[in-house]
Amino acid sequence: MNFPRMWAMFVARNYEFFRDRAAFGWNFAFPFLIILGFGFIFGGREYQEFKVGLFPIAAGNEFFQKSSIPLAFQTGKYLEFIPFTDLRSGEEKLRHQKIDILIDRHDPAHGYWINDSSPKGYIVEQLFLASLTKGQTEAKKQVIQGLQVRYIDWLFPGILAMNMMFSALWGVGYVVVRYRKNGTLKRLKATPLTALEYLSAQMFSRIFLLMFTLAVVWLGSDLIFHFQVLGSYAALAFVFFLGGLSLCAMGLILAARGTSEEFTSGILNFITWPMMFLSEVWFSMEGAPGWLQNLANAFPLTHLLTAARKIMNDGASLSEVSTECFFMTLVTVVSLLLAAYLFSWNE
Repeated sequence: MNFPRMWAMFVARNYEFFRDRAAFGWNFAFPFLIILGFGFIFGGREYQEFKVGLFPIAAGNEFFQKSSIPLAFQTGKYLEFIPFTDLRSGEEKLRHQKIDILIDRHDPAHGYWINDSSPKGYIVEQLFLASLTKGQTEAKKQVIQGLQVRYIDWLFPGILAMNMMFSALWGVGYVVVRYRKNGTLKRLKATPLTALEYLSAQMFSRIFLLMFTLAVVWLGSDLIFHFQVLGSYAALAFVFFLGGLSLCAMGLILAARGTSEEFTSGILNFITWPMMFLSEVWFSMEGAPGWLQNLANAFPLTHLLTAARKIMNDGASLSEVSTECFFMTLVTVVSLLLAAYLFSWNE
């Protein structure tokens, strides 16, 4: 690695981006408009469906098999039942408001849990108590402490990460393919620049722009919505930095050999849209099939959002999101080395 050569490419790519006023402006306008729209549409309100956690339920068991849950509650509208193997796992989801109530399915009258900061939890609790028979009216209520999270607070990191994903993959993968097609890379091949230096410069240039955009959009949006951040801003910035690097590195793999802008565009759409819908940008995946949740965990965007929301909404430290940080770092290193190995200067 020759850092002066890499620095020259880094500076050149930044000049190119900043001189493209349309692209530069849209990178700020797009996420801000989405956040502004959702903020005014939802007005701080929560989701409208209700999620009921039941335990203990072993894998493959029916929710209501040998259950004492009242039939009136089982057949209630707008209720989604989610199984948990034990109380602890259910309490964790309840604390983060991924479910609205947790019920012991064997003895519901003597064991149900509520998050005292959840407005939806109160509504589901009243529905549950109304479904109990006269002999079950003394149901034992247990309260889980947690902070109330507005939908806009939950959505905000998702919008930022989604914008980062699109900008990273398209701004690296698509651009390098375009360079290869118009002959720019062929001219660079005549210089001492190596593939690893060139790709690293592209990646760090893009992450510099992503973090700059992130800071401006965050400050502008926070002036309007006053987002809640319980953890460290430095830890949050570090998590977004690692997430941006991993997404940029994924884009480099697509850029390593691509020659057709149309084909690259299709591949990018094939990657970005499933990642956007499965990585909990818009909604929680709690209650989704297990194989779908496992697929979502293979995406770096999922780990970025998990870590960011833990820091923002739960006050987690970097050590508490170390698993997510390690995964994003691993994706970055593996993707960068693989891209450098596969890289071709020629069309």
